[in-house]
Amino acid sequence: MRMRLTAITLDCADPMALAAFYHRATGLPFAERSDDDFAGLRAEDGLFLGFQRVEGYRPPSWPTQDVPQQLHLDFDVDDLDEAAALLVSWGAVLPEAQPRPDLWRVLLDPAGHPFCLTVPRPPRES
Repeated sequence: MRMRLTAITLDCADPMALAAFYHRATGLPFAERSDDDFAGLRAEDGLFLGFQRVEGYRPPSWPTQDVPQQLHLDFDVDDLDEAAALLVSWGAVLPEAQPRPDLWRVLLDPAGHPFCLTVPRPPRES
């Protein structure tokens, strides 16, 4: 059996606002909008990134686990400093706690979900 990832859906308080942030950050086009409870983006390969309203949503409390992060997304970028600064200007937060700032940056999206920026590394030779 083989499984193919087709969708990732994030809980949040404002689906359209979070979809707009990720649209701007990734360039993925809007794919779905239904009233104010759900929005989505779809990549060319079909991967769907969805955002659903959850009443009483509480953002993760990274780096503590008072409210667990539950999942996080990783994105390759060309320049960590430049990408982090741009994303912060669009509403992300760069928390003080950065476990390995030489390899990746942890940011929080406008709904509080942690996500990481990394610079692609060449594959290891066997």
